[in-house]
This record gives sequence, C-alpha cells and structure tokens, in this order.
Amino acid sequence: MKTALTIAGSDSSGGAGIQADIKTFSALGVFGMSAITAITAQNTCGVLNVWELDEAIVQDQIDAVFNDIPVHAVKIGMLCNAAIVNVVAEALKRHKPSNIVVDPVMVSKNGRPLLQPDAAEKLIELIFPLADVVTPNLPEAARITGLSIEDRKDMEKAARRILALGPKHVVIKGGHLLGQPYDLLFDGQRFIEYRQNRIDTVHTHGTGCTFASAIAASLAQGMTMRAAVDRAKNYVTTAIRHGFALGKGIGPTHHFYELYEKAGLPLEG
Repeated sequence: MKTALTIAGSDSSGGAGIQADIKTFSALGVFGMSAITAITAQNTCGVLNVWELDEAIVQDQIDAVFNDIPVHAVKIGMLCNAAIVNVVAEALKRHKPSNIVVDPVMVSKNGRPLLQPDAAEKLIELIFPLADVVTPNLPEAARITGLSIEDRKDMEKAARRILALGPKHVVIKGGHLLGQPYDLLFDGQRFIEYRQNRIDTVHTHGTGCTFASAIAASLAQGMTMRAAVDRAKNYVTTAIRHGFALGKGIGPTHHFYELYEKAGLPLEG
C-alpha cells in the first residue's frame, strides 16, 4: 500500500488539519501518517486557541516515520513558527522524499493567524524550493506575491512569481473569485484550468487541507501532476457538494461520500 505523511496542525473538531488529511488519504486508498506541529482548540465557529509544539518533537515524529516506513508523498500544512519551518526543511533535505505538496496555511477561516510573519518568510525561503507543488488560495497567493489578485491575468502573474520562488508546480485556487470559480495549475510552461460550478453551501471547513492531501495521495499512487490535480479537484468538489451542517458554524465537507454511497450508508450528516 502507498503511504503519505502529513506535517500539520491538529483540528479538535475533525474537519481540517491532520484529521482532514488522514480522512482524505484513507478515502483515496493511501495509508496516512502524521507529524503534528500544533494542537488547536477549534470548532465549526473558529479557532479558539493554538498550542505550538516544541520543534524537537516535530522533528522526532518526522524521523520516526521515515526511519521505519516508506513515505511516498508528504503533505505540509500549518507550520506555525520559524523554528518548526527550519526543522521540517532540514528533515525534508535529510530524508529526500518524493512528491512534496505544500499548502501554505497562513490564516484560519475566522481570520486567526496560523503562521507567524517571520515564519512565512522562512516557509517561502526554505520549503518552497523543495516542493513539487504549492497550493495557495487567492489571499495566500496575494500575501506571498504582494499582488492584488482579482482575475485570470492576476492569477497567472501570481503563479509565475510563486514558481520563481522554487517549487516545480503551482496551483492557484480560485474559490475567492467572483462568479464561477476555477483553479490554475502552472508548470512553468503551460497554464491548465480546472473548472467546477460554484456550490451554494457554507459547509467548507477543511477544503484547502483536503485538496492538497488529495493531490499528495494521487502523487503517491504514481499519477502525473496534471492527473493528480484533476482528481483532487473532483474529489474536493464532491466533498463540498455533500458537506453537511455539524455544530453551529461552518460544517465539514464529506470526505467519504462516495464510499458511503457504495456501502449503502446514510449519506448526509
């Protein structure tokens, strides 16, 4: 069985972070493993508190996995601070995994910062050049590039700037666009567009984590980048379409909808 390691924060409500990552890996047929960078107290209404783990235990978690188990892909999410970014970068250089997917998590949906300002610069400097693909949404792409991104031309310009920072591919996620959303994959030569109809729902907790993890799972299974992004787009769209109300705020996406459907289990929350 192929494997994938997520290096990210924990979501106590189960909708995002490593919980969403491992659900996604499992739904797509990949064995999931984790190195936790932070413990968050959060629910469907927002992030209430964050406890950043010591960088030594983050390093030990990563090394423990790599020293025992083959790792076919790595998904990187919330890294919190510069010290954690440093140890993750060094671990990646030491273990040299294939298929590194970076979701540059910077701010929660309710606006709470999840990456310290100096850590953002370190992430760009140390992690981006190791990445096979970086998957920012529009606010993250704007933060990384300093651009105002409002249309296709802006997305292409941002993608070129981010690719110049070192990753092999960039996916600019266009969910914040007005009108019908689309994502752009850029490999340095071509822009490939992935379109889906906008879904009228508020239940989108964990979509960025899920999308990046789906790419990682697909790369672990040997797909090309283009095919992996296409599969991830379709998977996360289905998960959003069947997202459900849980709690008092933004509910989760349905990571196992297709499996529940095949098994004849209840499909909605």
